[in-house]
Amino acid sequence: MKKTVQELLLVENKQLNHDNFKLVLQAPTKLPEIFPGQFVNVEIKKATEIFLRRPFSVLDVDYENNTFSLLVKILGRGSKVLTTYEEGEKISVVYPLGNSFTLPQKQDKVLLIGGGSGVAPMLFLAKICGLPAENVHVILGARSQQDHVNIDAYQAFGNYYFTTEDGSLGEKGFVTHHPVFTNELSTFDRVYTCGPDMMMKAVAKEAAVKGISCEVSLENMMACGFGVCLCCVEKTKEGNQCVCTEGPVFNINKLTW
Repeated sequence: MKKTVQELLLVENKQLNHDNFKLVLQAPTKLPEIFPGQFVNVEIKKATEIFLRRPFSVLDVDYENNTFSLLVKILGRGSKVLTTYEEGEKISVVYPLGNSFTLPQKQDKVLLIGGGSGVAPMLFLAKICGLPAENVHVILGARSQQDHVNIDAYQAFGNYYFTTEDGSLGEKGFVTHHPVFTNELSTFDRVYTCGPDMMMKAVAKEAAVKGISCEVSLENMMACGFGVCLCCVEKTKEGNQCVCTEGPVFNINKLTW
């Protein structure tokens, strides 16, 4: 897929909670097809001490208005500065990068599990996977209710369940503690997940035990997006591979987990 480097117009910068923002960017030309799991690399010119671009998963795409949105969670200096950009400013973006999740078959029942910034591709996948809502189940995990983002715009596309470490919303504990995961995992045809490594490894382990197809979207540091800087190398059963070019989505059967 052809990669594009463009100055995109920031048309919306909306704070979702204390450290999550939704940025909507508009392209000057027709957008290429963008799929769940793919990401973009953003140059943060206002943070002059940061030389490398920052990767962000795509949250949604609006082809009619030629825009796509990113979920930006403040994790450091770069992401914090990015959230200070104002509507009307332009941001240099390389997109679309990486591969995407395998879309399910029409008869599949799927489980999507997201945590932290990994919520973005799960919401995007729920929206465009093409399945009836009753076949799409989504578990979203966060530290507390305040850390969860509003998902009203996605409610029509699936059944949503929440976990929080402090019990302030949904099931107390991690995503792997939710009854849908602990009691119903074997009823699903496919599992998709994105989030912290420990969470994805726990999900992948149980999916492997039950013989369920599972894809994970790795969140390794990806500075260039072209496989040149080697920041994102992951050990796989086929040798070391760059997550930005061979991933970020991998079937767990390819990983050494």
